Amino acid sequence: MMTVSTMNDTKTLDHVHHVAIVVEDIDRAIRWYQSRFNTILIYADNTWAMLGFDNLQLALVKADQHPPHLALEDPHADRFGPLTPHRDGTESIYISDSEGNSIELLRWQSPE
Repeated sequence: MMTVSTMNDTKTLDHVHHVAIVVEDIDRAIRWYQSRFNTILIYADNTWAMLGFDNLQLALVKADQHPPHLALEDPHADRFGPLTPHRDGTESIYISDSEGNSIELLRWQSPE
């Protein structure tokens, strides 16, 4: 039997940075989300876009460029292996959960 935790527990919870979903057309998906929900466009190019919601960011990605995934901020992401640097100042690694879903662990790059 599993024990259910409550919000009164004292441990610090991990921070979800974004959820990434696959779309066929980045511009069309941006227009669809922005016409129905209150979001800000953080970034967009022809391979992916990032929309900001109040409590989460949503990445719209092309299947041949990025897998659908859940991205968690982790200052110790390198414990999972070598990190790949990104132009937004983060670096990350993808791992798979027990069910084969992609999880991106990202951290802000350390100054050299």
